[in-house]
Amino acid sequence: MTRALFIIDVQNDFTEGGALGVDGGAAVAAGITRLLQQHRGEYALVAASRDWHSGENDNGGHFAVDAEPDFIETWPAHCVEGTEGAEYHPDLDTSAVDVHIRKGQGVPAYSIFEGTDDAGDSVTEVLAARGITDIDVVGLATDYCVRASALDAVEHGQRVRVFTDLVAGVAADSSTAALAELGHAGVVIAESTVLDEAAS
Repeated sequence: MTRALFIIDVQNDFTEGGALGVDGGAAVAAGITRLLQQHRGEYALVAASRDWHSGENDNGGHFAVDAEPDFIETWPAHCVEGTEGAEYHPDLDTSAVDVHIRKGQGVPAYSIFEGTDDAGDSVTEVLAARGITDIDVVGLATDYCVRASALDAVEHGQRVRVFTDLVAGVAADSSTAALAELGHAGVVIAESTVLDEAAS
C-alpha cells in the first residue's frame, strides 16, 4: 500500500468564526474524521498541514499590515503560532495523523510541500521514505492551499485525487475554477465515496 492522505489546514482560523473562516469548514473537519474512522487502513501515511505564521512580523508580506488585505496575496493575521486559531479544529480527530507539517513560519506558504515535519524533514522526503505513489487531498481551502498542494503533488510525480465532499473554499467561483484547473492537470476529482466503492 502506497497511498497517502493529505489533510490541508483544517484549523480554527479557517473554519466558521475564525479569522479567515470558510463556510463548511467545520463540516469538512467532521467529515475527515469519519473518513479516517472508516478507511484509515487504506493509507500508508496520513499527513496534516497547518499554517504556522509568526506573530512578530508580516510573514514576508503575507499579512496585511499597512493597508487593507486584498484577499489574494495579502490577508488578515491568521494561524499565528501558539494561538487557538492555529490549532486544528476540534472536530478533526488527529489521533490517526502520522506526520504534522507546519508551513509559513515567517514567509507566505500555500502548499503542504512548502512545510516541514517536526524533525525538519520536507514533505518530499517524508513521501520518499514511505514509498508513496498516490495521494488523496482533503481540507481547506479549495481555491488556495488545497489547490496548491494538489498541483505540487502532481509536479512531484504523484497520482492525486481531491475529494470534493471533504473540501471547502473561500469563494464559489474560484473554487470551481480551482477544481477545473486541477482536473486539467491530471488530478482525479471525486467524492470520498469512491473508497466505499473500492471496499465493496
